[in-house]
Amino acid sequence: MISHRLSEQMNFLIEVEKLKAVYRQNMVYDNSRHENSAEHSWHLALMAVVLSGEAAEPEVDIARVIEMVLIHDIVEIDAGDTFLYDAEGNLDKDERERRAAERIFGLLPRDQRDRFLALWREFDERETASARFAAALDNMQPVVNHFVSDGCGIRGHELTVGQVVAKKAFIGEISPSLWEYTRETIDKSARAGFYAAE
Repeated sequence: MISHRLSEQMNFLIEVEKLKAVYRQNMVYDNSRHENSAEHSWHLALMAVVLSGEAAEPEVDIARVIEMVLIHDIVEIDAGDTFLYDAEGNLDKDERERRAAERIFGLLPRDQRDRFLALWREFDERETASARFAAALDNMQPVVNHFVSDGCGIRGHELTVGQVVAKKAFIGEISPSLWEYTRETIDKSARAGFYAAE
C-alpha cells in the first residue's frame, strides 16, 4: 500500500513538472526558444558543482547551495518569472512568491515542507555564505547566457551597462574571480551592442 507520505511527495513532484513550462528572458544556446525555469535551475546546480572552488567564503556548503538553487525558482509555477529589470513587476514579486512557496511546498510532508521553506527563505535573505554564493551564481548565469545567445534574451530592453553592473556588482563580494568573469562578459556584450548606450 502506498503511504500517505509517498503520495504527498509524489503530488509535489508532479506539481513541479509545471516549472518546465515557465519561460524566462534567456534563450537556449541555439536561440530556438526561451530557456525554461527548470533548465535554469539545473544549470545553476551544475555551476555550483563546477565552480565550488571559486567561493571566497570558506563556510559555503555546496550541497546546501545545490538544494537552494534547485528549489528556489519552483515558486515561479504560480508567481511567474519576474524580469530583474521590470520595476513594476517587482513591486509585488515578494508577496506573489511567498504565497506560491506556501502552496507548493505545502504539498510536501510537514518536515520537508518546513525544510524547503527554510531553504527558500535562506536564499532570498542572503544572510549565509551558502545563500550568497547561490545568489551570485543565479545572477551570473543570465549575463553569460545573454552573451552566448547573441543578446537574444535582452535585445529590445534597452538595458545599459550601468544598470546591469548595478544589479550584479555584489558578486564581487562573494567571489572576486566570478565577478571578474561576469564583468568581462558584460563588457563583451556591450561591445557586441547587446546593451544600450549609457
